[in-house]
Amino acid sequence: MPSAASLKKIRPIQLVAVIFFTVSGGPYGLEPLLSYAGDHGALIILLITPLMWDVPAIFTVLELNSMMPITGGYYKWVKYALGTHWGFIEGWWTWLYTFVDLAIYPVLFVQYAGFFFPELLNFQIPVCLVIIWASAGLNILGIMPVGRVSVFLSAAVLAPIILLIALGIYHHSGAMHIPATSLKGLSFPSFGMALYTVMWNCLGWDNVTTYAEEVEKPVRSYLVSIFTAFALVMVVYFFAIWVAQQSGINHDTLTDSGFPALGVLIGGHWLGIVVAAGGMASTLGIYTAVLLSVSRVPQVMSEDNLLPKGLNRLHPRFKTPFISIIICSIVVSFMVLWTFADLLIIDVTVYGAGLSLEYIALIKLRIKEPLKERPFRIPLSVTGLCLVLLLPFIVYSVALGGALSSTPKALSAAVFALVALSSAEVAWQVIKLSRPELKLKK
Repeated sequence: MPSAASLKKIRPIQLVAVIFFTVSGGPYGLEPLLSYAGDHGALIILLITPLMWDVPAIFTVLELNSMMPITGGYYKWVKYALGTHWGFIEGWWTWLYTFVDLAIYPVLFVQYAGFFFPELLNFQIPVCLVIIWASAGLNILGIMPVGRVSVFLSAAVLAPIILLIALGIYHHSGAMHIPATSLKGLSFPSFGMALYTVMWNCLGWDNVTTYAEEVEKPVRSYLVSIFTAFALVMVVYFFAIWVAQQSGINHDTLTDSGFPALGVLIGGHWLGIVVAAGGMASTLGIYTAVLLSVSRVPQVMSEDNLLPKGLNRLHPRFKTPFISIIICSIVVSFMVLWTFADLLIIDVTVYGAGLSLEYIALIKLRIKEPLKERPFRIPLSVTGLCLVLLLPFIVYSVALGGALSSTPKALSAAVFALVALSSAEVAWQVIKLSRPELKLKK
């Protein structure tokens, strides 16, 4: 593997764009929120959930990454703090969640492209495969091309949304107002699915650390870039949902046809086209950025003899883990048959479990190595950290409970996610049996 010094490195402006796409990619995918939460519950859920779900994750990522800004990110942190067994579990869970997450975006791309060419909906699988393998090719070229493309696509995503928001405010007749916030009358299953929708649109802060050695001045760059990206995400989300409320669009129409339908309502067919193009750019950018992050995890797990050796092979010219990228792309190619709602539940459930191990690693390292250098340190004691980290656990538990009590289809997706989580221990036992010469530690 090339040394960290020999790798081409991206700068903060490119890192902001990559983080933006890894975590968000714009409000596309947030459309079902109004159907689940209604006008009175949508904004309060949209604003409160990230404070309880994202902020603890962001601070955890910044502290751990400042201690260990290395390739592999969260996998390396958990392995160092909790041992090889739990490091493997973390890597496996995150690999699974990312396969599910990646499968969502080609499907969404086809839905937005269908605004231009409705006949594409009949060729969803071939179009999805083209996107998957084109993104694989870009990732094999390296992090620099991904960073440049992410900057370009960020503009292509934000420009239509800014235009939509501006025209929505300009054309609105009457006084602008924020609907009274209330959760009264909101059923528990709907509340749970609303939480899932916001959680899914705000997850992945830890994923952006898996290529830390390929970032210029990683500690400072991540600190600036993550907070910038978080502020950008929340501002875009708030105004997109607020303008949708002011427009009076039918909630089911927004869920079924997405923000392009809102564009048509506000500015006519031309604005619908522009917004649909932004949705296509969003899904492409997210897919490419997430593939960049996940491809580094099997690479470092292979170097630790926890996955087959071939996964850590680097491209002779571009020095990228091309075997890992290809295998990830093969798996995702088989997962684009799932529905969006099912993928969302599975995605957030598996991701939340992996995130919990990172929280435990943070606490363990505070206790075990309190004097270890931390250029960024959360200004809380161990007790304070434990209390704050209860917040994402509460959100996660409520969302999962809501999904389990909703439709039978949602229940089956949640059960599948729990089965997928248990597969990590099975895989660990297989590795122990097949490699007795390795003294793997629990």
